[in-house]
Amino acid sequence: MKILLVDDDPDLLAVTSFALQQAGMLVVPAESFDAALATFRRERPDAAILDINLPGGSGFELCRMLRRESTLPILMLTVRNEEPDLVRALELGADDYLTKPYSPRTLIARVKALLRRATGDAVSRHEAGSLRLDPAALELHAAGTVHRVTPLESRLLQLLIANAGQAVSTDRLLKHVWGRRAGGDRALLKQLVHRLRQKIGSPEDGNHWLETVTNVGYRLRA
Repeated sequence: MKILLVDDDPDLLAVTSFALQQAGMLVVPAESFDAALATFRRERPDAAILDINLPGGSGFELCRMLRRESTLPILMLTVRNEEPDLVRALELGADDYLTKPYSPRTLIARVKALLRRATGDAVSRHEAGSLRLDPAALELHAAGTVHRVTPLESRLLQLLIANAGQAVSTDRLLKHVWGRRAGGDRALLKQLVHRLRQKIGSPEDGNHWLETVTNVGYRLRA
């Protein structure tokens, strides 16, 4: 599942993004009103988590605009526990709210509940062609064969499957797999790709699932 996470605090954005990724979700972050709206229209996420105070506009207005264009679940974040704010958020179309500070476990539970209600636990975002990823079981189903994958391989596959057919930049892959504060680098990413090619095939043996896109990153063909 792809989650739009909007917050103007870079540290909180990084911590929350990584927690959601660890829970098997694909995160597309944004730090301002304009960036959030552009990211939403480009990525078409399955759910949105919106802070109220944003550069360039408010989370309330952003919620209203997203609701005009989509029925995706929306969770509002606020530092205030004032009833007028909560009522306004719900009237604008938000599905739930959470008051800061919050624990990552609470946020993840709320998001999963929203996704279950909206999709019935669909896993289509983890499928592309004959490839199907099960992040919880750390299994990759490919052409009738089940491969065990590591958590890092799972996060890499998650982003590639969600963007199947499109080139994904190296920087975006690094951020998704290791998080903004972690120690991922291009050499480690190449090792991950190499291990996955050993499992699902590579161009050298006639299987073009996972392609290198020169000067960009990688693309999953499915």
